[in-house]
Amino acid sequence: MTLMNTTPQLNTPLPGPKAKAIIARDAHVVSPSYTRGYPLVIERGYGAMVEDVDGNVFLDCAAGIAVTATGHSHPDVVNAITEQAQRFLHMSGTDFYYEAQVKLAEDLAAVVPIDGGVRSFFGNSGTEAIEACIKLARYATKRDNLIAFLGGFHGRTLGALSLTASKAIQRRGFGPMMPGVYHAPYADCYRCPLGLKSESCAAECIDYIEDQIFLHLVSPDEVAAIVVEPIQGEGGYVVPPDKFIQRLRELTTTHGILLVADEVQSGMGRSGKMFAIEHTGVRPDMIAIAKGIASGMPLGVAAARADIMTWPPGAHASTFGGNPVSCAAAVATIKLLKARLIANAAEVGAHLMAALKALEGKHPLIGDVRGRGLMIGVELVRDRKTKERATDERDAVVTAAFERGLLLLGAGRNAIRFSPPLVLSKAQADTAARIFDEALTEVEKSRR
Repeated sequence: MTLMNTTPQLNTPLPGPKAKAIIARDAHVVSPSYTRGYPLVIERGYGAMVEDVDGNVFLDCAAGIAVTATGHSHPDVVNAITEQAQRFLHMSGTDFYYEAQVKLAEDLAAVVPIDGGVRSFFGNSGTEAIEACIKLARYATKRDNLIAFLGGFHGRTLGALSLTASKAIQRRGFGPMMPGVYHAPYADCYRCPLGLKSESCAAECIDYIEDQIFLHLVSPDEVAAIVVEPIQGEGGYVVPPDKFIQRLRELTTTHGILLVADEVQSGMGRSGKMFAIEHTGVRPDMIAIAKGIASGMPLGVAAARADIMTWPPGAHASTFGGNPVSCAAAVATIKLLKARLIANAAEVGAHLMAALKALEGKHPLIGDVRGRGLMIGVELVRDRKTKERATDERDAVVTAAFERGLLLLGAGRNAIRFSPPLVLSKAQADTAARIFDEALTEVEKSRR
């Protein structure tokens, strides 16, 4: 298996015998809350290719849920991890100092699109980054309330879960949620949540905050922050018009509200820029970062304007956050992203987008193709006029792709996400589009 492999190689039925044995063991001892879409049991990965325990090779367009930004086990990242691990594994940046954490904070300050000086708080995951943003927003503004968006996903710890409004199952049984959180419609112009025309959807969604939430539910001077995904991830890879984010910035500035960009999934080069909000020209007050930042090592970051992050020692901390091995991986990751992988995400993403859009004329199941860089969503519908959601068909297409050696994941109720490692080549993108074409054909035939 090599970095530039383009063709999956399937040697056994799926799952193979070794995979079946591990899945059976898993069923007895691992939490049933995990959402396994198909029976992949990974043995190793390299670049955009994954090999399972039975020797089957797959093209990976999921990247561990948009995490392995530099590909599986990039040698530069592995070397950085190995070198740091040989020196020391842990010393807790909460109580001590080490250069890897400082270096990463300096590198982030140089690339995050925040005005003025930038400070970073280090945690272990995206949800921890959001929790830090929630606490910091309340601390800095002395306000209690927060606004997030319908369809948004911000994590599963209680504060982040309170902001999340993606799927009811994620909140069911865990109430009551954190008080002081309000939800507004997101500018999904393919499915305007307010039932308006696409050309007015973005403006109307912002007007909803002013005319409904601020008028009937909470005064704007009591709102600490508005938290938004510049591209909704779990909500279906929804790309709002730039003016939606731009007007949001105007609104928050007017009322002294902090703007928090959740770039956990859309950041670290995935959109063809280091952060997706850069496409809009907007500069937020805070950015939540995780997933692709350390190429697979656990790390979450809340980056904020230095004049906001003034909380005192002990106000917030993490024993494992900013682990030196994860920091070393992140420093290597940022270097690779800046050198060529962000540009590759833009170039190969445009190539893949064109290939997927070309399938619209052939497959009536495709209702919409959208995205930026290598963050592309394909929404499946049963009828293009009514836009009836093809939920079962979506799952069937993901399974059919897996059976042909392509790893995909769903997003939202009826979309499929293409979120491959940013090392994906054009040839690999062509292979992904070809297999996706075959999977759609199979499912459409079975539904006739």
